[in-house]
Amino acid sequence: MRILLATDAYPPEVGSGAHLMAELAQELAERGHEVTVLTSWPAYKLDEASAKTVFEEKMMEGRVTVLRVKTLPLHNSGFIVRGFAVLAAPFQYRRVLLRHELRPFDSVLVYSPPLPLAYVGAWEKKRGAKFVLNVQDIFPQNAIDLGILRNPAAIGLFRYIERQAYAAADVITAHSPMNRKLLVDAHPTIAAKAVVLHNWIDASQFEPGEVCEDFRAAWGLEGKFVAVYGGVTGPAQGLEIIPELASRVKDLEDLVFLIVGEGTEKPKLEAAVRDYGLTNVVFRPFVARDRFPSLLAAADVGFLTLSPKMKTPVVPGKILGYMAMGLPVLAIVNRESDAFGIVADAKCGVACRSDDLNAAEAAVREIYANRAGLKSTGLAGQTYARRNFEKSMIVSHIETLMAHDTGRLLEMAG
Repeated sequence: MRILLATDAYPPEVGSGAHLMAELAQELAERGHEVTVLTSWPAYKLDEASAKTVFEEKMMEGRVTVLRVKTLPLHNSGFIVRGFAVLAAPFQYRRVLLRHELRPFDSVLVYSPPLPLAYVGAWEKKRGAKFVLNVQDIFPQNAIDLGILRNPAAIGLFRYIERQAYAAADVITAHSPMNRKLLVDAHPTIAAKAVVLHNWIDASQFEPGEVCEDFRAAWGLEGKFVAVYGGVTGPAQGLEIIPELASRVKDLEDLVFLIVGEGTEKPKLEAAVRDYGLTNVVFRPFVARDRFPSLLAAADVGFLTLSPKMKTPVVPGKILGYMAMGLPVLAIVNRESDAFGIVADAKCGVACRSDDLNAAEAAVREIYANRAGLKSTGLAGQTYARRNFEKSMIVSHIETLMAHDTGRLLEMAG
C-alpha cells in the first residue's frame, strides 16, 4: 500500500506522539509499504543537538519519505494563536502535498490532536484513500474541561469540525475501551467504525545499550531515590500537584522528583518550587530519543500526572514507556483515566487520583517503602506491556484497518 501518515509531531521532536508515528512509519516501511509522513517543521520539543540541525521540506529518512510543513505556532504559544494555527494547519499541509505532486495514496492515517488535520484525511479520501483517524485526546471536550476553550462560538466551530472529521473517517480508533465508549456515547452513529487500538511499545527501543549514559553522575543524583517524569509540561499534565506533594514528603531525604521536559507550565512549576524552598524537585530539558532509555534506567520509579480537570479516560503514552523499560509506575491521574485499570491489571505500581493530595502522598510513601520489591514490580509491568502492547501486533491491526477489512472492523468494534 501507498500510505500517508499525517501528524503534528515527528522526530527529532521529542514526545510520545512523535515516537509512535516514527515507529509506525518505520515498521510499515519495513513490511514493504510505501510510506510518506506529513508533519510540522521541527521547532518545539527538541534537544540541543536537534535544535541546530538544518532540515529540508522533503527528506528521505531510511525508507520513509518525510514532508515537513512550516505552520503557525502549534505549541508554546497563547491559546488564541494556537487556535488559529490548528485551523490553518490542514491547508498548509495540503499545499505542501500538492507542491510535490504525489500520486494518490491507498490509505491515510491522521493522528489527532490537532483534530483539524482530519481534513487532510478527508481530502485524500476523495482521491480514493481509506481514512483512519487515530484519536488520542478527545477534542474539543478535553480543552473545554481544562478551561482552555470557553468561547461559545469557538466551541461551536470545533464541535462542527469534530462531527465532520468523524463522518469523513472510514475508521476511528481510540486507545482504550473507555475512550471508545466516550466517543460512541457522544456520537452514536460512529459505533460500527469506532475501534479500540492500543498505543504500542517498541521493546527494542527500551534498552540502555552497552554504554548506559550516567545521568545520575551528570545531574548530581547519586545516592538518590529518583522518580522521573519525561515529557511535556502543559496544562493537561497537571504537574502543579508536584511542588506541594514534594513539600509533604521532604522528610524522605533521598527522594527526588526529576522532571525532564519543556512546556508552557514549566516556568510556573519552577516558581512554585522556589516558593516552597524545595531541593527535592529537579528540572532538566528534553533529552533525545536515543538517550531516553538511559534516562529511565537511571531512575527508580517513573511517575506521571494528569490534571483533575480532565474528564476523558486518557492514558498517557509515557506509562507504556515506563512499563516497557521495567520501571515501576506512580500514576497520579484524573479519576476517569483508564490508567487505573492498566496499573491494576499489570500490577506494575500504584495509581491514585490527582484531586486527592493525601492519596498522592500515601502513594509516594508506599512506593518509597517498597523499594526492595520495586524490581519485581517493574518486571511485572514489562511483561504485561510486551504481551499486550508490542508494536508488531498493534501494527498488524493497523494494516487490517487500512485495508478496511469490514468483517475484522466489526469484530474489533465489538
